[in-house]
Amino acid sequence: MRGLLWLLALFALAVGISLAARFSDGYLLLVVPPYRIEVALSLAIFLFFASFLLLYALLRAVRLTLSLPTRVSAFRARRRREKAVVSFGDAVRMLFEGRFAQALSKAGEAHAVGPSPGLAALIAARAAQRLREPQKEKEWLDRVSVGDRKLEPARLMLVAEMAIERGQFQEAIAALQDLQNLTGRHIAALRLELRAQEGCGNWQEVLRLTRLLEKREALAPELAQDIKTRAHQELIRQLQSDQGQLLDYLRQVPAKERSAQLTHTSVEAFLECGAHDDAQRLIEKQLDARWDSALVELYGRVRGSDLTPCIARAEKWLPLHPDDPRLLLTLGRLCAAQRLWGKAQIYLEASLSLADQRAVRLELARLFEQTERGQEAMQHYRAAAEQLA
Repeated sequence: MRGLLWLLALFALAVGISLAARFSDGYLLLVVPPYRIEVALSLAIFLFFASFLLLYALLRAVRLTLSLPTRVSAFRARRRREKAVVSFGDAVRMLFEGRFAQALSKAGEAHAVGPSPGLAALIAARAAQRLREPQKEKEWLDRVSVGDRKLEPARLMLVAEMAIERGQFQEAIAALQDLQNLTGRHIAALRLELRAQEGCGNWQEVLRLTRLLEKREALAPELAQDIKTRAHQELIRQLQSDQGQLLDYLRQVPAKERSAQLTHTSVEAFLECGAHDDAQRLIEKQLDARWDSALVELYGRVRGSDLTPCIARAEKWLPLHPDDPRLLLTLGRLCAAQRLWGKAQIYLEASLSLADQRAVRLELARLFEQTERGQEAMQHYRAAAEQLA
């Protein structure tokens, strides 16, 4: 449309000049001895403009001809950049598709002449890691921040993530420490550090990070509780050889972080270090609040200074839970420990009638051995062995 308007304007100008020339009687006299040239003024003006346009076109053509190599080079560079942009997009797509070899190749093309060589190097490093080529992975990671320090946090995050996937947790923690020195730690970095600290067994740090992430609502409450329970369990196991430190630690555990699993681990730790009275009190307190058959079975392993109160306590639970085989097994063990052979046999056989458990068979076999009833003991030993097979 614009070209048509320009054409119409040129025609209008030509018509105007023609009309103006009809009313002009002037002429242009050029004297170059011995020549004398006389030209109409309108023709002279036309020739002047025509000569100007011709000279302009000639100079422009020369200029274009001289700049042709530069223009060709620029065109080729532009085409390479466009191709690199396409290669970058293909590399991202192929990485998510799981075609890691093609992603590595395309990322290499994008890195060579693309507008974002650092990002291309990140993609290439991830693809090399998926291909299990550590040498290429390292080479590409080293190229990430060259010329663009803004990509250093991204590189450190990738280094930490890949180190965790390889099981190199100390390396991941070191990378995250460098990240903290640069920009601090955001939610994603804290999650990575939590995984790394779990892998290293730094359970105090696991507790701190879990509480921090839970406070920022970056972990589901159920998941956070599971992680904290596991961390407390591991710390309790580490302290089970020292009764004093174990008691101090359990007193420091917040009430909202206590759970049935943690109680089980605490009782096992008390039993391991010989603190049977502490184990007894802890079990009784938990069972008064909530019934737990697995905890009741641990109650049968308690060997305090006097088991008579334990037997009385367990017999009070029996009317409330008459069909619990573990409670009957516990009563049988406690009575056997007090050498109450008759009551022990009654409780153990009642437990066996509810559930044929190997532990009950073994307790009955030991009881019959203690009471010199070897044939019956052997029957229960054979039955226990068959269950194991």
